[in-house]
Parts: sequence; structure tokens; C-alpha cells
Amino acid sequence: MSKESGDGPISQIHPKQKRDAIGVCLDKLLARQLTPLDLLPHTDLREKLVELTLSGEPPGLDAETASQFQHLRLALEEKAVEDVRVVVFGGGTGLSNLIGGDSRRPVWTRKPFVGLKEIFPQTRAIVCVTDDGGSSGELQKDLPLIALGDLRHVLLSSIQSVRLQALYGLNLTQAGDVVAALASLFNYRFTSRPASAAFLLAQPELALHGLPSSLQTTLTHLIELLFTDPHLRPTLSRPHCLGNLILAAALFAKIPPASTSLDSAYRPELPADAMIQALGSLAACLGAGEKAVLPCTTTQALLSVLYSNGVEVMGEYKSGYAQRGYPVDHVFVEFCEKPHVPPEVFSAIDQADILVLAPGSLYSSLIPIFQIPGLADAVRKNRCALKILVSNLWVQAGETDRSLGDVERKFHISDLLRAYDRNIPGGTKGLFDQILSLSLKDVPASVLQRYAVEGKVPIYLDRDKVCAQGFIPIECGIFSRVALAEQGVIQHGPVHLAKVIKTLWAVFDHFQEKAPTSAIEKQDGEQSPVTDQVVPNDPFNHSPELVLSPCLRYQQIARRLAELSTVCSQIRIVGAMYGAGNADRFVAPATTATILRMVENILWRHPDIPLAHLDSVRGIVCIEQDLWRRCQKWDSVFSFYDPEDGLIKIRQDQLEQEHSFEVAFLVALGQSLLGNYFRHKEMRPLRVDSITLGKVYHLFLRPPEERICWFSDAELRTYLELSRMLSVSEAPYHFTRVINGDEGFTPPGLLMGLNYAWYLDNRFASHVEYKMAVMKVAPSGLIPEQRKMLGRRKRLVSFFRGVVFRKLPRGLLTSTPSGDEAILP
Repeated sequence: MSKESGDGPISQIHPKQKRDAIGVCLDKLLARQLTPLDLLPHTDLREKLVELTLSGEPPGLDAETASQFQHLRLALEEKAVEDVRVVVFGGGTGLSNLIGGDSRRPVWTRKPFVGLKEIFPQTRAIVCVTDDGGSSGELQKDLPLIALGDLRHVLLSSIQSVRLQALYGLNLTQAGDVVAALASLFNYRFTSRPASAAFLLAQPELALHGLPSSLQTTLTHLIELLFTDPHLRPTLSRPHCLGNLILAAALFAKIPPASTSLDSAYRPELPADAMIQALGSLAACLGAGEKAVLPCTTTQALLSVLYSNGVEVMGEYKSGYAQRGYPVDHVFVEFCEKPHVPPEVFSAIDQADILVLAPGSLYSSLIPIFQIPGLADAVRKNRCALKILVSNLWVQAGETDRSLGDVERKFHISDLLRAYDRNIPGGTKGLFDQILSLSLKDVPASVLQRYAVEGKVPIYLDRDKVCAQGFIPIECGIFSRVALAEQGVIQHGPVHLAKVIKTLWAVFDHFQEKAPTSAIEKQDGEQSPVTDQVVPNDPFNHSPELVLSPCLRYQQIARRLAELSTVCSQIRIVGAMYGAGNADRFVAPATTATILRMVENILWRHPDIPLAHLDSVRGIVCIEQDLWRRCQKWDSVFSFYDPEDGLIKIRQDQLEQEHSFEVAFLVALGQSLLGNYFRHKEMRPLRVDSITLGKVYHLFLRPPEERICWFSDAELRTYLELSRMLSVSEAPYHFTRVINGDEGFTPPGLLMGLNYAWYLDNRFASHVEYKMAVMKVAPSGLIPEQRKMLGRRKRLVSFFRGVVFRKLPRGLLTSTPSGDEAILP
């Protein structure tokens, strides 16, 4: 690439920029007719400089050129950045790894002082708080807290060697020992209730003796608070990560007892600034800096995921292991209160010199942050900062394993950008300009082959499309060589990422200024990002109903199940109902507790289930296998809802595995929504001229005034039509279905149960998954019936989303396999 080349940004070097050491070195290298920079790989000058920083000067250079390269590299490395303010957005492993390494891994304590925090001491993390799995989810059963797991994770990774040494008078080795002790404490997990604080602190895995005395006193006090505070005590009965509980204790230590309203039967609240104070004080005593870690909001929120087949389910943890087989269309953050963003977050964004979007889960890391009102516009408003997106390395099951444009094609970075653009209010303009992506040429082919065998595929950089979208791709070796050498894995390397970001910052002022992508003219109706936004025609600009706080929902679940268990006969093993002489046997208390626990877990794992769906359920009956009389000719479903007595009846062997019980319970619960909708049903033979052609299923409904049913009369009729039942014109409560020959048939009740379970988790009903697969295939004009079938499947999904689970209309466009667009109700 000569200096006249238009292929790269060499011509964009600002000619009037004050020439510092970097500028002088670049001038010398560019002064030649054939610049030595051509010896570095890549075409973009930024990429060349990054390569120089990571790999050093090319081999075989003459002395003068080698000296110039060495001076340039030295100038890049010695760029003063102590006062540069960096803000990083993200959640979980990607964010913590970028800031200071993955503090949950045991090997982290060997090199804890790496990453952005060591190069840029003024680094702050703004953390996503919608996680509802693991210890974070368990805490939310008892307390109205945002997710603490990622905050804990990032807080530990943010500990800086200089701060820690200065705070406690330590040398570097001693500081490392302190971090190792803190990691053992904050990452410690227990599954049974500790007897006391002393018992907990005496566990051999913990190493509190290695902590400075004042720090040890602070942490011991917080742990003792877990056993004395009435709000915190119940948390000890659940499986937890101790670091999350310490953070919760730090929060309650900042709240005067009289200011809590946890006993509210409507919406429990904690003071909005208590979390910031707790994080600040804990971070300060750990050596991370008082405002090093900030939550993106102090308001509880849940994540809803809308897939391209129309299914919408709630829960970040649930979406992480989903195998829907369809691309994610949109995600939405559902708040439990009007969202509150701490002023410290807006201040950090406004004053930042560098804004970095960390890698992580596509739909549950960055997007939830920027759906919080005001945050995306706050980033756009900062028009002077260097803005970088760090791309993910690998596709992620359930998220990036499908492209919205083509469900059979794998993910590219342009797909990643489109997903951000669709899901962030106002799109991606102004949020970032440069995109760091993995250079696959630096990854050994043997590693890529092994990953491919394991089903792991990299997210490829499609440079031309990314450039066409208005971004600057920076392809470089941003993976950890240590992790590759020791563990054989490819993951973002905190050392290399920090070096790359420092290099890009060092040359940021050396490129000609262009109109920044963040300088977007405000449209009529828009206001300042710090105030409530009013953006016409923005699908995210709506005021949906607030969702129930998870801890209140859990209380309601517990009350519902207590009602079932108060009458002992409502949970039992039954024999007499299946024949004379078979007496009912009450379930042993341990078995009753097991059933209730499993039902509780099911209702908690599926927050989409309205608890009103239990209204028709009077109890649960487990029937011994040799007494099970339900016909299994056409299915292997070992549960049903009996409208005669309002009981869910499950074959006893389904209790042996929680997964089997979950499927059985959900199918029967779905059936219960129909209640006692029918008065009579029967199968009659279909004969023509003495020839039996098949049979006819007859269904006679009860009149609406006699029904106990989740659905209105119109909704019930819609469902029956979707299940291919035909109404008899002269008899308004009579429906029929013709079945050919000896073909099988799924009656409306069972179909309701199977679709109910499938909607919540498609792994639960392979029969329905098979039938719904038609939505993945573009319909052919040769077979008109295929289009009818496709339309019927879509309407059925819409019925379950809108009528069964009462999801609010989104009014968004989604693409069908044929390329058509359909409004999702």
C-alpha cells in the first residue's frame, strides 16, 4: 500500500494535527514512496498499528526501518493514559474478562492484575442486571433486588493492584495473596444452610486469614449480618454464591430499617441510591475504586424474547439454554417499576473519553442496557469519545446460531450489527464507530477444526458489509494466548484487548475528523436523553404494564401451593377411583414436599405462566403405574386434567425424574384451561355404502353459562377451529372432525396441553415441534395447502401468545420464510 493508496485510511491522517511522538514516527514511515507500513498485514492503518503493538515489527528489516518501527511501537506503548476515562458496558464473563480477567475461574488468581483496569485506572463498568438464573435468581425469590451475580463478578475483576497496595500498605505479592483470598470468599458456593457465621467462615475453602485486618473485619460484619437481619436470613436456606450475599448484606447495611417496604403486598421497594452506596463502599474497601462498578439501572427488570416464529417467552436464563431453532426477532426489557438510572451512570458516560461495548451474550448483555430509557441517547450525546464495539468470537446456541435473514446460515458480524440495530431504540448510530473482531488467521487450524467438531463456529467478519453499514472493522488477534496454550480454548484475552484499545486511543487524534456517527440530527419530538424520550414511530417508545416483582410472584406461588397442601387429600396416590377394592393411599410427607417443590420450580422457571392458570386445579393426584387406565394408543402422555373433579392426574413413575414430571404437569395444566368446556364427546364410524372410510369425532360443548373455562366463547371457538374442528351450522355447540381410516388423532384437550408445554419450552413436545417445523420452510406455489397450513400454525402461535399467555401486542413486523411480512398481534 503506497502512501497514495485509497484502500486504507492513510490519507485520513490529520495534516494539521499537532505532531507528538506517534505523529513524528508515522510521518517518517509515510515519507517514502513505498511505505514500510506495507510490510505489516492488513490494509487499514489502524489494523497495521494494532498488529505492530501485538506482534512487534516485521522480521528482515533494514536497521533504519527497524528503528523507526521500534520508535513507533514505543511511542504507542508509552502513551500516557492514567487520566483517560473509560466506560465499558456489558454483563457477565465478557465484561469482567475485558476489565480484568474472568474472576470466576480458579486460574484467574495467578494473574489478577491485567486488562483495562491496569492500563486505564479510570475505568468504570456499567453492568446489565437482568439475569434471573443461579444465585441471582434465588435471591430474587426473597428480596426485591436487581441481579447481583454479574455485579459481583465484575467487582472482583475490577480490583487494581496500585489501589490495593496503597490502601493496605502491601507489596505486589501480598496484593496477589489478598485477591486470591477474596476470590475464595466471593466465589464460594453452598447448597445447604450454614449453621452460623462462624461455621461458614471456618470452611477450609475460605482464606480470610490472608486479608488485612480492617478488610477482614468489614467482610466478617457483612457475613454476620446475613444471620441477624430478618430480611436476609431466609436467603441462607437456598443455594447461593457467598459473594452475592455479601453484596446484598452491604446493601441492607446502608438501609435504615424503617425505610424498607419489603412487607408491601403490592410492590416492595428499596431506596434507589442504596445500591450505589453499597457498591461504592464495598468497591472502595476491595481496592476497585468507589465508582468502578455501576448497575445500568437500580430497577428490577426481566427480559422477554420474541422469536421469529411468534413465540415470546420471558427470562434471560431460560433464553440462554433455549433451542428454539428460530432466530430471535426482538428482545424487550420488562420493568417492575418505572426504570431509574443512577445519576452516576449518566455522569460517567458524559465524561468518558473511551466508550467500549464489551463482548457477551448478544440479546442479554448489551441490548437490555440500551433499552433503558436515556442510556443510548446519552452515549450518542458524547460526540468526542472513541467508541468501540468488541465483537463476540463464537456463535451462541439459542441466540447467534441462526441468522434472521436465513435460518440455515450461520452468524456474521453484519448480522450482529443488524440485531443491535433492530433491538436498540434509535439503532446503532452513534453508539460505536470501530468494531474489534477476531483475526482467524492467528488461530491455529487444528483448534478451529476441533471447535467445529464440537459444534462451535466463529462469527465471521464480512468486511464489505460491515463497512457498508458505516463502521470500521479492526481485525486482530484479541484472544488469550495463555488460555490457548494451557487450556486449548479461544477466548478474549484481557491483556491483548487492553493493548488494542490503548493503541486505538493513541492514534485516535491522528485521523482526519469526520462527521461523527453520533451527531444525529434530532427528529421532531425527541428530547434530551436524560429526560423521558418521546420518539414518534419508535416501537420501543411505549408504556407497557409493569411486571410483577419476582419476589412477589414467588410469594404468590407459595400461597397457591399452600392452598393445595392444606387439604391433605389433594396430593395423593390414588387407587380406588380405578376400581373397587383399590384404596387411596395418601402420599408420604416427603413425597408431598417433593411434588410441591417440583411444581414450585416449574412455576418459577416459567414466569410466562399466569398464576390464574391454576384457578381450575383443585389438586394433584399421582396414580400407580399398574392402576393407570388412560388409553395410550395414540400418545405417550402420562398425565391429564380431569374436569369432573378438577384434579391433575399424573402416572406415578413420572415423579422419578424432574424433567418428566415437568412435561406431565405442563401438559395437564394446559388442558385445565379448557375446564369443563364439553358436555359430551364420542367417536363414530364413517360409512358410505357399507364401506367404512374412517371415523368422525363429535364434540358437544356446554353452553357458555355452564362452563368453567379460561377462554371466552369466541376464544374457545377460535381455538377449536385452529385445532381443525368444524362447527355444525345448525347446531352451534356441535363440532366435528373427520379422521381417515386408522389414522391417529390429537383431540383438542390434548392438543391444548401439548401446545402449552411446547410454547413454554419446545423441547417438551417433539410432536408439536415436528408440526411447527413447517414454519421454517418457504411455502411452494405448487401446493396451496402448504400456505394454509403455514397460516394455521402462525395463527395458533399467535393465539397462545395473545390469548393463552396474555402477552401485550407488540405491533412489530417480522419476516416469514417466504419473505413476506406479517404483523404479530
